Amino acid sequence: MPTAYIVDAVRTAGGRRGGRLAGVHPVDLLASSLDAIVERSGIDPKAVDDVVTGCVTQAGEQAMQVGRMGVLASKKLPQSTPAVTIDRQCGSSQQAIQFAAQAVMSGTQDVVIASGVESMTRVPMGTNATFHMKEGLGHYKSPGLEEKYPGVQFSQFMGAEMIAKKHDFSKDMLDQFSLESHQKAIAATEVGAFDNEIVPIRIETPEGEEMHTIDEGIRFDATLEGIAGVKLLAPDGRVTAASASQICDGSSAVLVVSEEALKAHGLTPLARIHNLTVTAGDPVIMLEEPLFATDRALERAGMKIEDIDLYEVNEAFAPVPMAWLKHTGADPEKLNVHGGAIALGHPLGASGTKLMTTLVHALKRHGKKYGLQTMCEGGGVANVTIVESL
Repeated sequence: MPTAYIVDAVRTAGGRRGGRLAGVHPVDLLASSLDAIVERSGIDPKAVDDVVTGCVTQAGEQAMQVGRMGVLASKKLPQSTPAVTIDRQCGSSQQAIQFAAQAVMSGTQDVVIASGVESMTRVPMGTNATFHMKEGLGHYKSPGLEEKYPGVQFSQFMGAEMIAKKHDFSKDMLDQFSLESHQKAIAATEVGAFDNEIVPIRIETPEGEEMHTIDEGIRFDATLEGIAGVKLLAPDGRVTAASASQICDGSSAVLVVSEEALKAHGLTPLARIHNLTVTAGDPVIMLEEPLFATDRALERAGMKIEDIDLYEVNEAFAPVPMAWLKHTGADPEKLNVHGGAIALGHPLGASGTKLMTTLVHALKRHGKKYGLQTMCEGGGVANVTIVESL
């Protein structure tokens, strides 16, 4: 079977809700990452066979097939470039990578951009459902679904609490993990670890025009006392906003190509895609599936967790990567080495390609070989992608 290669990967620095990226339309935010991946890689724009874009809240400014809108707003890609927008919840753009790789590995396409976008400021999470409910236009939970899951509210917040209690993670343990996410992100920022992956975005501020290049969610003054003082999301719970991923605006893109395209366009790959896995399980606890998806991915790849040099496990809520570490027996020192979504933000549909961007650049920076990325996703689904740095 043909091999799929990652040539380059880029992301915007995250913007906090109502923050520095709030003035940027999500279509233009996506176009910025698409333009950057074309320019940096040197690929002939006309050679791009497809653009696969992850986006979760496909409503309002992210409606009307936002991936195609991003291509049309691009300054680099011609209007003849196809695009499609997909929703696998938080794993949307990780699935975009896997669809891009599958297209290349099948021999049907040679050059595909996987991408993602989410402006959680301008298109608030869940509004693609709640607006319809408020207008009396129906609810996603059908009679058939209600019959199978009577009275069940599919909630990621409840899932996070269930994982914390199942694995006996105290609030103090979650708070400590959250502090370490900020500490790692601070250290990475201060040494320039993100410089090769961030796309500068021109923004307007009260002081004038600036370039947005630093993740806005990082709390450079974070302390354990401050994190511990944040109120619980549920009265009898363990999770707080400080131990959950930050609402975030951002976009990201990864260029996936065939070996033939490498030769034809004189491209140098960053990584080889080694394994693609997606599994599904319990939709109620929901966020635990990365544990079992990782088992499946390692089995299919003929690898052990010790063979993996770096892991990117999305910090949707602190209990998720903590449970993943406990289940897999993975080395905590290899996990989210430049910080995770608790500090850097989780721009939903953009997070999959965002995490892959950070992973492939971290492997290169630290001189490591194998990287594993996984995401918990709404509905109890999880993707795992294993890459080999070149």
